[in-house]
Amino acid sequence: MLAVLGELADVERDLIRTRTAEGRLRATRLGVKMGRPAVITQKQRHEIVRRRQNGETLKAIAQNYGISPGTVSRIVTGADSHRSRKHPTNEN
Repeated sequence: MLAVLGELADVERDLIRTRTAEGRLRATRLGVKMGRPAVITQKQRHEIVRRRQNGETLKAIAQNYGISPGTVSRIVTGADSHRSRKHPTNEN
């Protein structure tokens, strides 16, 4: 009896995973952006890079935008490309 209940639980879990994946796919096709909303706009990103190239400290820039110095560093170095790391695009 317990084995049957365990199997039913496994089947239900698979159904939930499948429905969730289908819902995410449908949402992305409709243009819904997944994940946490961006705090910094593209314009602000360019301004951060410019300010850092002009010699401003990471801490000063970070305090100005209300973000961490680590985030400023990632923006400046390009490590924070702001694209999905799960599905990287092939760029040649």
